[in-house]
Parts: sequence; C-alpha cells; structure tokens
Amino acid sequence: MIKAIVIGTSYGGLEALKCILPKLPENFSLPILVVLHIGDNNNDSFISYINDISKIKVKEAEEKEILLGGHVYFAPPNYHMLVEKDHSISFTIDNKVHYSRPSIDVLFESAAWAYGDKLIGIILTGLNQDGAMGLETIKSYGGITIVQNPAKAVASIMPQAAITITNPDYIIDIEDICNKILEITNQK
Repeated sequence: MIKAIVIGTSYGGLEALKCILPKLPENFSLPILVVLHIGDNNNDSFISYINDISKIKVKEAEEKEILLGGHVYFAPPNYHMLVEKDHSISFTIDNKVHYSRPSIDVLFESAAWAYGDKLIGIILTGLNQDGAMGLETIKSYGGITIVQNPAKAVASIMPQAAITITNPDYIIDIEDICNKILEITNQK
C-alpha cells in the first residue's frame, strides 16, 4: 500500500502541477512532497494560489514537520528537502545537485530510503536531468515510477532523462497523471 508521493519538476512545472493537485479529492489520504526548481525566488504566491484551488492543504514544508495525509509540501527555495525515517521533513544547504537546490534527486533518494516500496515518484516537465537518478532509486526500492510524456511536456529534457535512466512504470500525458495516482492508490 502506497504511503507517500514525491513530485519533481522545473521549467513549465507551475502549469503541470495545476493539472494534478487541484484534481485530487478532499479525502485524499497521502502526503505529497514537491520540488519545483524556482532558484532563489519565493514560491509563496504560487503555493497560496494552488492551495486556494485545491481540495487538500498545500503549504511550504517546515523543518521537523511530520508528514500528514491530504497535504502537499513544497520545498522552500535554496534548501534541499529530505524525508527522514520517522517520516518527518528535514532540510540541508548542501551543494547544488544539477545546478539546483532544492534538488529532486535529494528528495527522491531520501523518500525511497524512508518509504521503500510504498512510494510513488513522479517526474514532470523540466530543463535538466535532476530527478532521473532519484527516480531510479525509487524504482530500485520497489516504488512506482511515473514520468510525464516528454513529447507533450513544455520542456522534454527532464522527463526524457528520467525515461532513459529509469524505464518508468508509466509514461503518460499530464492530463492523465491525477487519474493514474487515484487508480494506483485506490482512491478513485
């Protein structure tokens, strides 16, 4: 049984996330952790906007926060977000990975260690290869891997890198990702 979902995205990610998060039902029972490459920019306005149009709680993650179902946690700018064994959140300011902090790989790898085969990893549109190795780690731990169809992504580099390295379980259009999540987690 799936216990958590991690999502990584970069260029075009705001629009992609708007195709997924607002469609989740208010009784959605899993925590979702998101790394969106935004550089040093504050993401408060986007988080507030997504929270207003979503049926589940959307917020910026906080240090040592215990993950709760029905919540979406965004990594704050300039911090790597990790999941600890007790399913709490921690941050580091270690070196950038693929020119990025927060890094998708860092989140995905720590989540794979914390959740094992009870995790879904999702890579969306983006302009670098961050997330591909992390998605492979999720798959190696028995988790489920989903990649946005690169042919229809705003930026195909990130999903294509994930496909090349991971051979994901599902490669699907952005419009179908929410339904796939609900199907896999039996929350339709």
